[in-house]
Amino acid sequence: MSVQNAAAINWQRKTNERRFMTELKSLQNHFLVAMPSLDDPYFSRSLIYVCEHNAEGAMGIVVNQPSTMNVKQLLEQTDKALMVSDDKAEQIVLAGGPVNQERGFVLHSSQKEWASSLKLAPGVMVTTSKDILTAIANDEGPDDVLIALGYAGWTAGQLEKEMQENAWLTIEADEEILFNTPMHKKWQATVNKLGVDVWQLAPGAGHA
Repeated sequence: MSVQNAAAINWQRKTNERRFMTELKSLQNHFLVAMPSLDDPYFSRSLIYVCEHNAEGAMGIVVNQPSTMNVKQLLEQTDKALMVSDDKAEQIVLAGGPVNQERGFVLHSSQKEWASSLKLAPGVMVTTSKDILTAIANDEGPDDVLIALGYAGWTAGQLEKEMQENAWLTIEADEEILFNTPMHKKWQATVNKLGVDVWQLAPGAGHA
């Protein structure tokens, strides 16, 4: 095969991949629900809120895995002078994913005073700003808040491949589950909402 032909084939392959990704529905503001067959030690029984999904890849935050610290301990690392309100102090910080575990992310309910946050859905925003941590400490933050360290990331096409391999089910995110369901019940609550018996789905059977 000539160099020119090889280059043309490679160009066509990449063009087809880009077209596929363009036509693919974005999973932003969706949950990724780990299938029971997913035995990765980090992602087993995980529920991930997808913050971004496009042709370049995907990024999400695991919302049902605890880290080893609570909000009070995290905020004291940021500013030892901060006095954390009692109702926030014991809230567990999430282990948001294996990437950049020293970086904090705050998922919160949409409110106009936090216009600097990135709006992901009508009722959900995300920010990495430390200012919101101070507000949370003073009990002046958003009504609903999840604080996470780290995130889960996928390169272009990687998440789609995992879905084809039946590693994940998807469903539009439910704010009640996201913010108000106990951490250890989020995965099962989302499975119930899917309305399918995930234990009966054979590997390779596709995704919802």
